[in-house]
Amino acid sequence: MDPIRTAAQDLAADTVALRRDLHAHPEIAFQEVRTAGIVADRLRSFGLEPRTGLGGTGVVAVLAGARPGRTVLARADIDALPMPDDKTVEYRSTTVNACHACGHDGHTSVLLSVARILSERQADLRGRVVFVFQPAEEIVQGAAAMLADGALDGIEADTALGLHLSTMHPTGTVAVRAGPAMAAADAFRLIVRGRGGHAAKPNETVDPIVIAAHLITALQTLVARETDPVDQAVLSITSVHGGTAFNIIPEEVELKGTLRSFDTATRERHRERIAALAASIATGMRGSVDVDWRDGSPAVVNDETATERVRHVAEAIDGIDHVIVAAQIMGGDDMALWLQRAPGCYWFVGARAGEASSFPHHHPSFDIDEAALPLAVELFTKVILDALDA
Repeated sequence: MDPIRTAAQDLAADTVALRRDLHAHPEIAFQEVRTAGIVADRLRSFGLEPRTGLGGTGVVAVLAGARPGRTVLARADIDALPMPDDKTVEYRSTTVNACHACGHDGHTSVLLSVARILSERQADLRGRVVFVFQPAEEIVQGAAAMLADGALDGIEADTALGLHLSTMHPTGTVAVRAGPAMAAADAFRLIVRGRGGHAAKPNETVDPIVIAAHLITALQTLVARETDPVDQAVLSITSVHGGTAFNIIPEEVELKGTLRSFDTATRERHRERIAALAASIATGMRGSVDVDWRDGSPAVVNDETATERVRHVAEAIDGIDHVIVAAQIMGGDDMALWLQRAPGCYWFVGARAGEASSFPHHHPSFDIDEAALPLAVELFTKVILDALDA
């Protein structure tokens, strides 16, 4: 009998129960006080000494094996999204406009079960496992906040690991990809300024709405005409606000958008070109523009060796029927910052079975197939043990 598989299955009911509790009590970015408290209490019950309040609500605990060896970082994100929960299940969110619509409740419960299994085997472990429970992934700020607050002070990790439950893949499928796997996700805000006036006398104004319309169209050419066709980038304007009445030309218009990219040079070039193109168009039309840029997380880049080890471990687990190459995803994840501190792998565990778990991430009816949870616990535990023995 496989002892890790047995342990994961024995903990399945508890893993599911905790996931449901967290799902019913979601907390959005940097407000995960209850969630962090549960995490810390559970870690203490395993004999660990968690550090709390890192980056606001982050938690870190180190499990030191009986023998010296490698250091493995294992991360889970803990925050929910600011959106309603439209499901009719008994564990539906009880918090207004907060919902675990991306599976972070599952990630938290899975890593806590992993921590329990490994803590019970401390005497047989070689090396250290650093358990990281991170806030604010949904706004890609939690990892940076934890690192700035000293989450890894005195810790040199040899590898970093994490998983993401996915309704894009059926239960029993693991998707993993070496190299760039998820995109860098940056945000920007453009304030287009003109000179307002009466809509019947546009000649006496500088219309920021017209300037903004030209900007929206022109910015699309940065991908269509200034990006190598074999490279990948997405530039989207996602918010337009300006004006108050049908007969008033406003003073300014606000545009918000996002840039997604894999290549660092492409990312930097587009950042410069967005500002330059916006300024030239606004100036040429007698207006001006202020550019407010917010760096998001860099691209998630998986180490080739670590990825191959995850693949090898997954292929040997009963219940995992398919191990596939994950498609590149233009969505971002600040797991990227942990992977910058140590080479490693971030992979997907399928959690779709039937209509209830068929909704995409960030949908108000999002749910997971909970049969994926013990599989995820077993896989994560075995990947960590494999990394400790590398």
